[in-house]
Amino acid sequence: MESQNQTLAALQELIEVVEKLRSPDGGCPWDLAQTPTSLTPYVIEEAYEVVDAIKQGDQKAIAEELGDLLLQVVLQAQIAREAGEFSLRDVAEGISQKLIRRHPHVFGDVSVTSVDEVRQNWEQIKAAEKGELSPENQKLSTKLSRYGRTLPPLTAAMKISQKAADVGFEWENIAGVWAKFDEELTEFQQALATETPANQQAELGDLLFAVVQLARWHHLDPEAGLQGTNERFVQRIKKMEAFADRPLSDYTLAELESLWQQAKAQIARESQATDNC
Repeated sequence: MESQNQTLAALQELIEVVEKLRSPDGGCPWDLAQTPTSLTPYVIEEAYEVVDAIKQGDQKAIAEELGDLLLQVVLQAQIAREAGEFSLRDVAEGISQKLIRRHPHVFGDVSVTSVDEVRQNWEQIKAAEKGELSPENQKLSTKLSRYGRTLPPLTAAMKISQKAADVGFEWENIAGVWAKFDEELTEFQQALATETPANQQAELGDLLFAVVQLARWHHLDPEAGLQGTNERFVQRIKKMEAFADRPLSDYTLAELESLWQQAKAQIARESQATDNC
C-alpha cells in the first residue's frame, strides 16, 4: 500500500518536470510556446479521453489518461505562476475550501437525510458563492448564457431549451416541434441554394437545435445518440476493411456500398447471435 508521502513525492516530481519543461534554460520549445488559451483544446481532449477510458473499464488506461489530464492542470498552474497570477497551491487550497463549504453536513453541523438534500444544499451554497442570487444573475438570459459558454454545444442546447420550457416557453404538443423541424429544414435547404456560407452555418445551427428539441420531447439524449452513431459507423468501416483485399481507397463507390451492406449484415448477425446467447 502506497503511503501519503509517496503520493506527495510523485506529485512533487511532476511539478518539477513541468517546471523544467517550461524553463528558458534548457526547457522544451513547444512547452515554452504554450499559453493558457493554446492549451485549451488539450484540456478538452484529455477530459474526453478520461471518460472514454472509464467507459471501457480499462484501469491502466484510466490511470494513464488521468495523468494526462493532471498534466494539463499542473501546466496551466505553472504558466499562471510564471505570470504571477496564481499557483498550483492556490488551485489545491481553493478546491479544498470549496469542498468544505459545500459539505456542511460533513464538515459542519448541518443534518441531511437524503442525496436530494445534499444536492439542494450544494446548489444553494454554489449559487450564493457565485452571486447567482442577485436579481441580475437570476434572469433566465444570464443562466442560459452561462450554459452556452461552459457546456458542449449539444448539451448546452438541451439545457437551454429545457430551462426555457420550465418558464413556459414551450410548444403545446409534439406536432409543433415537428413543424419547427420541417421549417428549419426548409430554411437550411434554401440557404444552401442561395445564401452566404455564414447564413448557411446559422441555418445549420437552427436545424440542429430543432433536432435537439425533438430529442428532448421524446426523452432522448442527443449526445448519446450521436456517440452511438459514430461508434456504429466506425465499427462498420472496420468490418469493411476486414472484408476488403486492398485499401478502401482502391474501390469504386459501388464496391464500397456493397462492402458497407455486407458489413451491416454481418454486424446484425453477430448482434443477434449475442442476444440469443
